[in-house]
Amino acid sequence: MNTSEFNSFIVILIYGSLVLLSLLKLTNPLKVNRKANIWFGIFLFLWSTFWLDEVLLLITGSAIEFHSLLPVRFVQFLTPIVFYLSVLFYTNPSFTFKISGLKFLILPAAFLLCIILGQSGYEVPFENLSVILILIQALFYTGLSYITIRKHQRKIQQFSSNTEGINLNWLEYIILVLFMVNIIYVIYNLFYDPKSLNFFINTTFLLVIYFVAYYSLKQKEIYPLEERQRQELISIDEDSGDEEVRRKLIPDEELLKIKTQLEMMMETQKPYLDSELNLIKLAEMVSVSTHHLSYVINTGFEKNFFQYVNEFRVDYAKILLKDPNSKLSILGIAYESGFNSKTSFNTTFKKLTGQTPSEFKK
Repeated sequence: MNTSEFNSFIVILIYGSLVLLSLLKLTNPLKVNRKANIWFGIFLFLWSTFWLDEVLLLITGSAIEFHSLLPVRFVQFLTPIVFYLSVLFYTNPSFTFKISGLKFLILPAAFLLCIILGQSGYEVPFENLSVILILIQALFYTGLSYITIRKHQRKIQQFSSNTEGINLNWLEYIILVLFMVNIIYVIYNLFYDPKSLNFFINTTFLLVIYFVAYYSLKQKEIYPLEERQRQELISIDEDSGDEEVRRKLIPDEELLKIKTQLEMMMETQKPYLDSELNLIKLAEMVSVSTHHLSYVINTGFEKNFFQYVNEFRVDYAKILLKDPNSKLSILGIAYESGFNSKTSFNTTFKKLTGQTPSEFKK
């Protein structure tokens, strides 16, 4: 099998994989992150159409310029927006569309006008302008999606003690890889024959798609399904641990009282050993609201919830690691200390102590 035939095989795999994954996300058999998965499924389907011309060529044996049809070009132009909407719903399942959101239709409207005028006798200038709009749209929503995910990663540390399954790292990696691949492709287009790069680009995209399939299908529900609890957590500011944005929610006397009560409970009841511990559970144990508890941890201890809980876990793990009679493995100690994976245990332990658990034990 030569390079051309192998590239054709990869194209078929890309298109088939994207369509299949799109259907899986739209049907959502696990019933998690419902709205986000619908938008992500639509994004995957739109993404698959970029290879449809090549697939039709392989099937029919003749070139079919499916992508040149006006409705197809316009719908494909919406792909970055649809991806951004999926990110919005992953990070905030209660997101609702508002009138102010109409500003996001400015670029699509400008693009539609360009391709209509381009087909009316002004092809060259408007075709060039439409390409520029495609690049602007892709870069703008890629950047916006990346910023939204980074904010989400800070927010979840305000209410979750184990963020590994809900931090959306896989979406962040997709953005970075696609961004780098597109830069390489644009540069190669300018100076070399772009056809010679098709094999590399398609192989990279296929690997990215399998990566997406693996992580998107195992993505957990990020926020609680119960509406009241979900709204409480969503309303917590991701930057509430910063001094300049911290507001005084309760008097200092009340803060000290809750702080003392929390310290005593953490020492005696050890709730941090529960790997599923979150702000809601801990607030119920202390009998205060989630906002007040978050404020006490941020202000009274100058830490976010994630840091506060995991420091107790690391201290507990140190005791187990020092015990010469312990028969637990490193993984066993991780689970015993409240961590839900060896990766999160190693990462958190090294961040707080400067050593891995294995190095500390030696």
